Amino acid sequence: MTRRRLGTWTAALLFAAVSAVLGCRLADTDGVTPVPQLLAFLPWLLAPAGAGLALALLTRWWPGTIWAAVVLGLLAWCIAPYGQGGEPDGRALASFRVITSNVEFGRATDALVAAVREEKPDLVFVEECEYGCSATLRRSLSEGYPYRRSVEGAGSTGSVLLSRFPLQPAAAIRGSTMGMPGAVADVRGHAVRLQLAHPMPPLPGQLDGWRRELGKLRDFAATTRSPTVLAGDFNASQDHAAFRAILDTGLRDAARLAGSGRTPTWPARTAPAIGAQIDHVLVSADFSARDARFLDLADTDHRALLVDITLHGPT
Repeated sequence: MTRRRLGTWTAALLFAAVSAVLGCRLADTDGVTPVPQLLAFLPWLLAPAGAGLALALLTRWWPGTIWAAVVLGLLAWCIAPYGQGGEPDGRALASFRVITSNVEFGRATDALVAAVREEKPDLVFVEECEYGCSATLRRSLSEGYPYRRSVEGAGSTGSVLLSRFPLQPAAAIRGSTMGMPGAVADVRGHAVRLQLAHPMPPLPGQLDGWRRELGKLRDFAATTRSPTVLAGDFNASQDHAAFRAILDTGLRDAARLAGSGRTPTWPARTAPAIGAQIDHVLVSADFSARDARFLDLADTDHRALLVDITLHGPT
């Protein structure tokens, strides 16, 4: 009897913990610590929910089995890809390749340079590119990427945007803790708004800053009407309400369009087995996407995301 009671209570605690996180997801809120941190790993809550179901069956706790069925069903529904899909109307105007990489305080700069030389992307978004990283990119890649916009900074605050296409200045995201440069690229005669994203992470005690900076990205997406590429380390997955608000403006996740919407990018040490996709390339409805690939670079806790996208226009 004691073992049965212990099993029932353990199952109930597992269901209660999962239900609390799931409830915030369904209510479209990120809640308070530790909910935002756990939301990033929402698909892996299937494990404790499944363990609770096994305990409920072993102890013949039938209300618990019903609870488990509801929790597992709702988790499966939430794990489905979020946001708009499908192909844009119009003919293909220009295709190009984009890479985004958080080089973790510049440590993975050399690995990124090697990857860029091998993969030959047209646009390179680099987060946590401190002074040394910025100088290395200028020295090593200036011949292939003569155009750049950057926010110079130490540690995680520096960011660099490199381009094969001519760039015109555009306003950076103001008031952010880490640099988020912007530009307008002339992509074979078509103006494309580029914006690097790197809001604060959802650390305990810093959730207000995380929400505020994701809100700035949402405002940018809502007010930009031209073809747009918004790429970088968002420190948020599709299970965060603050990130879904960006997708609700009409931007689409290129990895999802290419069939890889749940492939983890962080932490690189455990990805792709366990992790969250917090590095994204978001595109406006003018774009289609294909061939999303995730590159393991040495000396960084993020996987780089490489994706081919195509701008479409009126026939």
